[in-house]
Amino acid sequence: MSQRPTADLAILETRVYRGPNIWSYDRAIHLVVDLGTLEQFPSNTVPGFTDTLLQLLPGLREHSCSRGRRGGFVERLNEGTWLGHVAEHCALALQQVVGHDVRRGKTRSVKGQPGQYHVVYAFIDEQVGLAAGRLAVRLVNHLVEADPEFDWEHELESFILRAERTAFGPSTQAILDEAGSRDIPWIRLNQHSLVQLGQGVHAKRIRATMTSATSAIAVDIASDKDLTTRLLGAAGLPVPKQESVRTGDQAVRVAERIGYPVVLKPLDGNHGRGVCLDLQDAEEVRAAFPVARDQSRRGVVVVESFVTGKDYRCLIIDGRVAAIAERVPASVTGDGTSTVEQLVDTANADPRRGVGHEKVLTRIRVDDAAVALVREQGFEMTDVPAEGTMVKLALTGNMSTGGISIDRTFEAHPENVEIAEEAARMIGLDIAGIDFICPDITEPVRETGGAICEVNAAPGFRMHTHPTIGEPQFIAKPVVDMLFPPGTASRIPIVAVTGTNGKTTTARMISHIFKGMGRKVGMTSTDGVVIDERLVIRSDASGPRSARMVLQNPRVDFAVFEVARGGILREGLGYERNDVAVVLNVQPDHLGLRGIDTVEQLADVKGVLVEAVPRDGHAVLNADDPLVREMRRRCSGEVVWFSMEEPGSEAREMIDAHCRRGGKALVLEPSDRGEMIVVRHGRREMQLAWTHLLPATFAGRARMNVQNTLAAAAAAFAAGAPLHDIRQGLRSFSTNYYLSPGRLNEVDVNGVNVIVDYCHNAPGMKMLGDFVDRVGDSLESSHDLARPSRIGIIATAGDRRDEDMRELGHVAAQHFDVVIVREDVALRGRQRGETAGLVIEGVRAAMADGSRCKQVEQVLDEIDAVRHGLTRSNAGDLVVVCVDKHAAVMGELETWSNQAQAGATANPETPAADPDYAARTPVVS
Repeated sequence: MSQRPTADLAILETRVYRGPNIWSYDRAIHLVVDLGTLEQFPSNTVPGFTDTLLQLLPGLREHSCSRGRRGGFVERLNEGTWLGHVAEHCALALQQVVGHDVRRGKTRSVKGQPGQYHVVYAFIDEQVGLAAGRLAVRLVNHLVEADPEFDWEHELESFILRAERTAFGPSTQAILDEAGSRDIPWIRLNQHSLVQLGQGVHAKRIRATMTSATSAIAVDIASDKDLTTRLLGAAGLPVPKQESVRTGDQAVRVAERIGYPVVLKPLDGNHGRGVCLDLQDAEEVRAAFPVARDQSRRGVVVVESFVTGKDYRCLIIDGRVAAIAERVPASVTGDGTSTVEQLVDTANADPRRGVGHEKVLTRIRVDDAAVALVREQGFEMTDVPAEGTMVKLALTGNMSTGGISIDRTFEAHPENVEIAEEAARMIGLDIAGIDFICPDITEPVRETGGAICEVNAAPGFRMHTHPTIGEPQFIAKPVVDMLFPPGTASRIPIVAVTGTNGKTTTARMISHIFKGMGRKVGMTSTDGVVIDERLVIRSDASGPRSARMVLQNPRVDFAVFEVARGGILREGLGYERNDVAVVLNVQPDHLGLRGIDTVEQLADVKGVLVEAVPRDGHAVLNADDPLVREMRRRCSGEVVWFSMEEPGSEAREMIDAHCRRGGKALVLEPSDRGEMIVVRHGRREMQLAWTHLLPATFAGRARMNVQNTLAAAAAAFAAGAPLHDIRQGLRSFSTNYYLSPGRLNEVDVNGVNVIVDYCHNAPGMKMLGDFVDRVGDSLESSHDLARPSRIGIIATAGDRRDEDMRELGHVAAQHFDVVIVREDVALRGRQRGETAGLVIEGVRAAMADGSRCKQVEQVLDEIDAVRHGLTRSNAGDLVVVCVDKHAAVMGELETWSNQAQAGATANPETPAADPDYAARTPVVS
């Protein structure tokens, strides 16, 4: 063991899970860290480590850790815990310092890598969470071995400022908290305050306190103070006299006409900036004019009569007063011993005061205007005011300039409430801040001489949600009520499909069923993003980002997501939960990537979808797959089984018991007339369709599509689709290129039967091979010299294991007479020809064992391989093309067909005749 610890803790890898994932039901940050020599030094062996850590981050004393009680983590520190675990808790504590309520975390060792650990912890803001993890690691290293360049106070302050830059303001956060309490999902659309509430067709947007229902014209009117006053005056509402001017001389003439004292303010300013009050003569007006003009975007200044009284803000939401606050300008009160400057410092030391909107109060800022105002009151900043003397530091009562607020919601006179509501209606704002100046809000302003001095669009909520004096008002509730009235939906149904094989076809079937019901379906798959039957993005869109794109689209009222293993491992799911999760199968594919080395681990990854099913949701599971069967234990909702097994099998016996308890399942019932898909619900049995009458099953020969049909029908049934709509959807869904591109597309090329499919792995090849055997046995030769040949053009992705590539070739050799091996455009880390060589090794090994295959060839380019396969085929032969770029292949096949019909020789340079093939050419990702 090393005698002295060194600062070796390092981050090897960082991942951000933006939805449910293999580590957590919610969002999380995942760090892979290496302790180095610190693996030999738990926390209790590093002198002074625990005491110093708790001094720097006292919030760690509240962490319960695995002990389940306050102080549990401190006990672990004293007993000795590894420093990766310490970094996890530090990352949580740092986020708690900036007000983020995060508590979940875990640290686990990396299998087979001594000294390396998975550190997983929750986050609210992604950038803050990542910064917390980095700072936590630096802090731990510093406590192990002091770094002279590491200044904790400076680092912590920088971290807090970063959190403030990305944090929502108090108004936005109040609305989001209320939405969260009602289970309304939200998505942040930028790095500021633009947020989407709800999903798809139910989505609403907010930016601070402006909503998607806020009138742009109303905002423009409210920004023009002169126009606002004229409109309110025309409605008979109390407003001060005012005019707009552009020069100091004009301001003086208007002030003399209105009568002193007057107020100068920018025409289109905000937050009280540039407002000059109680100007008594022409000299003061001339001096104030440039101050107001500098804050006006258009250089126009408003001169209005000075109304004396207190400053009140009336908040109007959806036409009704929601809260009223009295705003008191920033000031200090003398104690007889402290200077004005010291009194300001004391006030700013209040823990409720912070920078900007960080806390409920803003720090008082002493600028030139504040010093001048103090001087007007007969004091300098170094003077000591008498005890009880109030010294103003700002003229306006805005919270952003250090003012305080007093709640007056239930004290306002009814007539004043009516005036405020009428003012909001006149301007047309759904959320408005009406500023009153009057002696007392409890008395009618028409009698006391008060007036409306301003109408504000996007008013801040902080003075109402966190008043300095009085009870807070829960004003986010009427905002959310306005956007989502009680009983209004905010979520769209989500069906998520995963599995090793069959995901895309099953997702397309489900989408097709609901499109037939009139739903506007958003679907993601390996082909791209489809919105209401329109392919809007061509790429592999089976990840979480594509899912979020669908949920943001305002046309979508039903979502179907193909969810791949890679997206779950990379980012988690792109949403909180799915109403229906479909798991088709789990086969050994893509093992050895991202720490997934066994098929059981792969099943855990795909089981994330099942864990994301709510209590009122459904998990559609394949009863024939033992690994999928085990996922039933991870489902909070109801399980719907599907099975292709015959009655009496283990799977069917389990389904029988499930249905006796009132459960749901879809099964195949064999008979002399064929196989019938039967829906079982409790003791009821309902016939759905004959498998051989469904186009996608090729008269029942495509067993993989029989399974996909069962899964799609079960998912639609679980999602509430009537049986007749499910039946109609399955009867009208076929594997033609336009409904299911690249999945069992059948093309006749000069009498040659060509099947185009996406098969890329050994389990899929077994199912495709079964289909080839069933179809091939029915083919009739066009000549008497030999039986029809079966030619397979195959390939696999370069990121699979060597043994998986060999197995693909071995399986293909069992079903084809000739195997042509090609490669994808994206080699995924392999050398050109390396992947094909491994597949060919598998084919040759099978040939040596007496397989069907008699010849194997290598043609690396996809189109060249297709041309080669067609060249060596005869009428009546079966050619199966396992594609990468299916659009290009289909175009090439049509070219051959068209040229043959025209009596011409195939020319590789001739473009495809069908423009849709070219239009569907995918983008290489």
